[in-house]
Amino acid sequence: MPALNRAVVVGASLAGLHAAQALRRQGFDGELTLVGDEPHYPYDRPPLSKDFLAGPVDADKLRLRPAADPDALGVRWLLGRRAVGLSLSEPSGGEVLLDDGGAVGFDGLVVATGARPRALPGAPDGAAGLHVLRSLDDALRLREALDAGPSRVVVIGFGFIGAEVAATARARGLEVTVLEAAQAPLARVLDAQAGMAVADLHRGHGVDVRLGADVTGFTMHGGAVSGVELGDGTTIDAEVVVVGIGVTPNTGWLDGVAGLTLDDGLVADDTCLAAPGIVAAGDVARWPNPRFGRFMRVEQWDNAVEMGGYAGRRLLAWSRGESVEPFAPVPWFWSDQYDRKIQLAGVPGPEVAMAQGTLAEQRFVRVYHRDGVVVGALCWNRPRQAIQARDLVGREAPLGEALQVLG
Repeated sequence: MPALNRAVVVGASLAGLHAAQALRRQGFDGELTLVGDEPHYPYDRPPLSKDFLAGPVDADKLRLRPAADPDALGVRWLLGRRAVGLSLSEPSGGEVLLDDGGAVGFDGLVVATGARPRALPGAPDGAAGLHVLRSLDDALRLREALDAGPSRVVVIGFGFIGAEVAATARARGLEVTVLEAAQAPLARVLDAQAGMAVADLHRGHGVDVRLGADVTGFTMHGGAVSGVELGDGTTIDAEVVVVGIGVTPNTGWLDGVAGLTLDDGLVADDTCLAAPGIVAAGDVARWPNPRFGRFMRVEQWDNAVEMGGYAGRRLLAWSRGESVEPFAPVPWFWSDQYDRKIQLAGVPGPEVAMAQGTLAEQRFVRVYHRDGVVVGALCWNRPRQAIQARDLVGREAPLGEALQVLG
């Protein structure tokens, strides 16, 4: 195998940082470069839609602990630099091409470029009052807009980010409308009944929730968004509009690179290897998770930590000609909305059973299963059961055991 003397990590966020950390912890003492398109050292993203947006958290407090001392990892930081292309050599290695015309050579590469907010067709580009929320700079702009006390905030998209933004804005005392094109929120993540429980939670806190809403355009005033137009002919006046309709993996810089497969992310094998000497991690990675027997691309904090660390170890194993066990995690996600902690272990399955509580109580444990085997569990204000559920999914426990343990 080629010697690994120069490792490059593209993506200076959670997955990339943990990949770099794993490389050092596993004994890699060569040149390690971390490229990030933001000017900030790696920081924690989950608070951006919650505590940070609410106001009390300072930006400096968001820096991830491994990046608190930027020199500790012995990393060459290239921040505020965007990867725009990749040139590969035979049999491995190559160069990452940067937006300033420079290039960084490597023997091994970690692709951890994450994802970007999906654009809403017809949205006025660069208009004041129109926001997305992905980065620290996005959150700073949105927090300033909320500080100004707008008469109404409209959130387009009822995924977890949209739901958290709506909850935070409502907790600030602002009037909030949420628009969702589907007939139930979170259709990609939860079953329809659980999604409607999320809608009811927000309605109970005074949010104007509109499902099946077709956004057709925007009204403008002085170069700023002043309202959202709907397909039924109505217009909702708003000075702040937040678009949260999902994300797109950042793979554009890899277009046309021979030997790489791009399909809703950078496709890797079950050990996160996308090509000789190239591993993928985090939101950009799509791989076959053998635990569930299907390809997955997971946009979750916990997965970024685990997959980043695994990818760093996998790259070293490749360079040493060593085999590794497949990457087969149990996805784990949580969302804080109002006084509810919503936790999802595993994945939704085709069949659902209620282990504890009711949807109306908004304090329950909902078990997903396939052919009598537990594949996931949704827990509302049940943190102990959420931890138990993760173990049950990992062990592929039968439904009867899960209902007994979680009930």
